Amino acid sequence: MFAGASPGYWIAFHAIVGLLLFVDLGILQRHSRSVSVRTAWGWTAVLAALAFCFGLFLSHTQGRQRGLEFLSGYLVEGSLSVDNLFVFLLMFRSLRLDIEQQRRVLLWGVVGAIIMRGVFIFVGTSLLAHFAWFEDVFGAFLLIAAVRLFRHKSSVSAGPARWLLSRAGSTPLALSSFLLIVLAVEATDLIFALDSIPAVLAITRDTFIVYTSNIFAILGLRSLYFALSSALDRLRLLHYGLALILAFVGAKMLLNRWIQIPVTWSLAFIVLVLAVFAFASRFTAPKPAAGQPQK
Repeated sequence: MFAGASPGYWIAFHAIVGLLLFVDLGILQRHSRSVSVRTAWGWTAVLAALAFCFGLFLSHTQGRQRGLEFLSGYLVEGSLSVDNLFVFLLMFRSLRLDIEQQRRVLLWGVVGAIIMRGVFIFVGTSLLAHFAWFEDVFGAFLLIAAVRLFRHKSSVSAGPARWLLSRAGSTPLALSSFLLIVLAVEATDLIFALDSIPAVLAITRDTFIVYTSNIFAILGLRSLYFALSSALDRLRLLHYGLALILAFVGAKMLLNRWIQIPVTWSLAFIVLVLAVFAFASRFTAPKPAAGQPQK
């Protein structure tokens, strides 16, 4: 066994990741000069279905508990990634990047995010295994992140990204400018990972489950961005739901010594919160801007 699974599981999983990246980047994108919303939703649905099937596979081979932990971790990481997409959208709008440029930036951003998440996850699980008090540190950090997100100040987390973007300026997407924008995307993902990875660690300490659930969510991040890009502005209440999820997993981590919350309850809570706030965002009219008449 290595980090929660046999070497065969690790090799097979990375073979699946390599195949999915090849299909996405080598086949789907090669034959399309633009990103259609229909294709983006289709590929997002395929990746979500594969993640669900992977969870069923884990349930069948390693027990129902591990399968539920994977699905819970995948939902937490995927839902928190939506807040990440808001920052990407603002970033790309400020630089006036067209669809092709956005696609290239996110392509390299996803590859870099996979590597960074792997490092963060192995460090995080190692700290929790050797220093029990880090559980309280992570739990408190998640509660602070929940308060920050509830106050809708998540964009403050993009400070390093703003600095890199200011270096890029408004020049054409030349090599130097392109690299700075990719670094800005990576810096943004790095900061959001500080919230999302401890959140998944509150659900399970199994390195293999944390890693695979994160990577499956990251694989769908690029297609989800293009699928939701036209609707992100309308999901104006979703950050409250994400804050509630962060608060829940933070409290779960802090109270873990005294109260054991079943993973089925965690999964049901996450699904319910996402459904309620997505529904509320969809059917609540946005507030008019200052100085504009009520419609």
